[in-house]
Amino acid sequence: MTNIVPVDRQRHAGKGWRHVTGYGFVARDSVVPLGGSEFPQAISSMPIAFMERSAGHYIPVGLMAVSKGNNVFVGPAGQWHGNYLPAVLRVYPFSLTRVGGSEEAKLCIDEDSGLVVDDNGGEGVEKFFEQDGSPSASTTALTEALRRLEHDQTITDRAVTVLADAGVIKPWPLSVMVGNEQVTVSGLYRVDEPTLNALDDQTFLKLRKTSALVIAHGQLMSMAQVNLLARLSSLKQRMATGPSDLLPV
Repeated sequence: MTNIVPVDRQRHAGKGWRHVTGYGFVARDSVVPLGGSEFPQAISSMPIAFMERSAGHYIPVGLMAVSKGNNVFVGPAGQWHGNYLPAVLRVYPFSLTRVGGSEEAKLCIDEDSGLVVDDNGGEGVEKFFEQDGSPSASTTALTEALRRLEHDQTITDRAVTVLADAGVIKPWPLSVMVGNEQVTVSGLYRVDEPTLNALDDQTFLKLRKTSALVIAHGQLMSMAQVNLLARLSSLKQRMATGPSDLLPV
């Protein structure tokens, strides 16, 4: 469950938050949203795909599992095992949310995260507000980081829209071997490389001007990490059956 509320001077006076120490909150998540600026780091760590948010509107996501509820990058104690930690996980439990139809996004926090605590000056606690009611330096830094993420997402949405309009985003019938089982993942899309290479010069130039080529080539390069995802899925499956499965025969 989540309880997303705006960070408020009255509601959060005398309150603070603790930094994330584990990622159990995404242990059952199969995908994580990615911004275009994350692609250079993410493509060597996880496969990237597109998912259809609404008809003809796609968002890039990093694949963290081939079956629901089995994020291969989160260990049994909530530790993160991936080489790259996506930006939305780095800012958890905060988000920018438009509340009550407002056009301006406000800094919000998930109060059910278990990370909101009394600001008693204890070690590891970041306060929301100073005594004069002004946002603390940590709150200001988080807001700025989230605004950068929002800006990145706007640019990414525009680039992905150009790719979709060019007809290069096609269904991805992903199927991988996990142990002795063939697992099919549905609802994914990818860049169709032959279609991309066959684009006319005018369309190709439009892709280049909107950074859509970076998104397209990054997604294609990341597909090499499907093998990593399959290996980690098999390892996690074997670990779940007991340590004896991991001993050499």
